[in-house]
Amino acid sequence: MNHNKSYRKLGRRADHRKAMLKNMTISLIIAERIETTVTRAKELRKFAERMITFGKKNTLASRRNAFAFLRNDEAVAKIFNEIAPKYAERNGGYTRIIKTSVRKGDSAEMAIIELV
Repeated sequence: MNHNKSYRKLGRRADHRKAMLKNMTISLIIAERIETTVTRAKELRKFAERMITFGKKNTLASRRNAFAFLRNDEAVAKIFNEIAPKYAERNGGYTRIIKTSVRKGDSAEMAIIELV
């Protein structure tokens, strides 16, 4: 059973999972739309929305927190300069997950995650 578990393990060790989610978050921020599996998209949503919330606060501390997670100047600048101002009036729900198809190789459910 999966009661009281706050995250999905995604079949990876902790360090690999964290690196994968960081890279996916950077890709989502820069491209504003990526295709991945449904479970990865659901896990990615937590990190992406947290970064946008940091951008909405727009303080030095929130900028440092965002950079501490992402480690990518281009992505952090895009969050604070372009993405966060668009969501100034919105209280959460910055991403949308759209189920698309089944991957041919392993029959994994695929989805598109994008910024609303």
